[in-house]
Amino acid sequence: MTLAICAITARGAALARRLGDLLPKAEVWLPEKLRADDQCRYSPAGMTELLPQLFSRDHSLICIMATGIVVRSLAPQLQSKASDPAVVVLDEAGHFAISLLSGHLGGANALTRQVAALLGATPVITTATDVNNLCAWDEAARLANLAVEPLERIRTLNSLLLQGEKIALVDHERLIAAQFTTTPGVELVANFSAASQVDAAGRVFVTERLIPELATQKDLLLLRPRRLVLGIGCNRHTSKKEIAQAVEDVLKRAWLARKAVGRIATIVEKGDEAGLLAFAAESDLPLLTYSREELNRIPCPSPPSAPALAAVGAFGVCEPAALLAAGGGPLLIPKQKCGQVTIAVARLRPPTPCEDGQA
Repeated sequence: MTLAICAITARGAALARRLGDLLPKAEVWLPEKLRADDQCRYSPAGMTELLPQLFSRDHSLICIMATGIVVRSLAPQLQSKASDPAVVVLDEAGHFAISLLSGHLGGANALTRQVAALLGATPVITTATDVNNLCAWDEAARLANLAVEPLERIRTLNSLLLQGEKIALVDHERLIAAQFTTTPGVELVANFSAASQVDAAGRVFVTERLIPELATQKDLLLLRPRRLVLGIGCNRHTSKKEIAQAVEDVLKRAWLARKAVGRIATIVEKGDEAGLLAFAAESDLPLLTYSREELNRIPCPSPPSAPALAAVGAFGVCEPAALLAAGGGPLLIPKQKCGQVTIAVARLRPPTPCEDGQA
C-alpha cells in the first residue's frame, strides 16, 4: 500500500518535505501554488478533492492539516475497517501525531508511533485496547498477516479483552500466542475440542480450516493465516463467476477457508484473462504469472496435460504455478478440473529465521 503525505500550507509543506526525506518510499503531495524544484507531487485540485482520490486508490495518508478538513473530506469515502487505509493527522508544527482512521487493521496506530518517533512528536492514540496496553485481536492479526472472520466480532472479542473475561485461544503454530502470554483472561488451549470445553466467554481460533458452525457460534472469532496459494488454469473467456465457483467448490471439499488464500498463480499467457483478473481484484489477491519454461521445470504429481501443451506449451499450469508461488511449500490439493477451470492448492513455505528477521 502506498503512503501519501499531504499538506496545504507553506509551513505544513516544509514539514511534509522533511517527513518525506525520513520516509523515502512515501509520496509527498502539495498544492500547485507551493511548487518547488523537488521530487514532490503537485496537484491543481484542492485538498478536499485530492484526499478522496488518494484514499480511493488505497493510499495510506499522513495529513498535515486540521483534523476537521480530513474528516469532512474523507467521510463519504469510508467503507469498512477491513478495507479502509490508515489515516494519520499531524499539526503543521509537528507537535502531535493523531491516529484518525483504521488504527489496527489499517496500521494507523503503528504509523502514528513511527511518525511521532521520527519527528519527536506526541502520539495520540485513543483505541481502548492501546490505552490499556493490550494487544487487540485485529492488531495481532495485522502483525501476523492474518485475515479476520467475521470482522464484526472484533468488537465483541476486544471488549472481552478489556473486561478481563476468559478467552480460549487455539494457535497451534504460535502465530499470535506471544502477544497474549501476559494478557489477563486469555488461555492458550490445545485444540478446538478443548476450547469448546473451557468455560470461556469467547474463543479465538487461528486456522485455515473451515468451521461450519461459525454462523451460530457468536462468541467465536477466526484468524486466517493467508498462506494458501491457488494455481489456476482456465479456457479463454472463462467468466469470473465460473472461476469463483470452482475455487469455492475445491476449497470447501478440502475444508479450507477462502479467507486463508493469500495469492493466485497462473501462466503468463493467462495474465490478461478478464475473468481471472476480475476474480483476483474482487478477492483483493495478487495474481502471479510464470513463463512456460518456469512451469515446465517443476515436477508435478499429475501427468502432462495434452490440452495445456497444445494451448500454451506447458506440461501443466495450475500445479506448477501453485508450487512456484508457494516458494517451495507443499502441494495440498492436486489438479482439480471444474468445467473450464483447473485448480491446485499449495501452502506457502514458512520463512526461515533469517528471512523472518530472527537470525
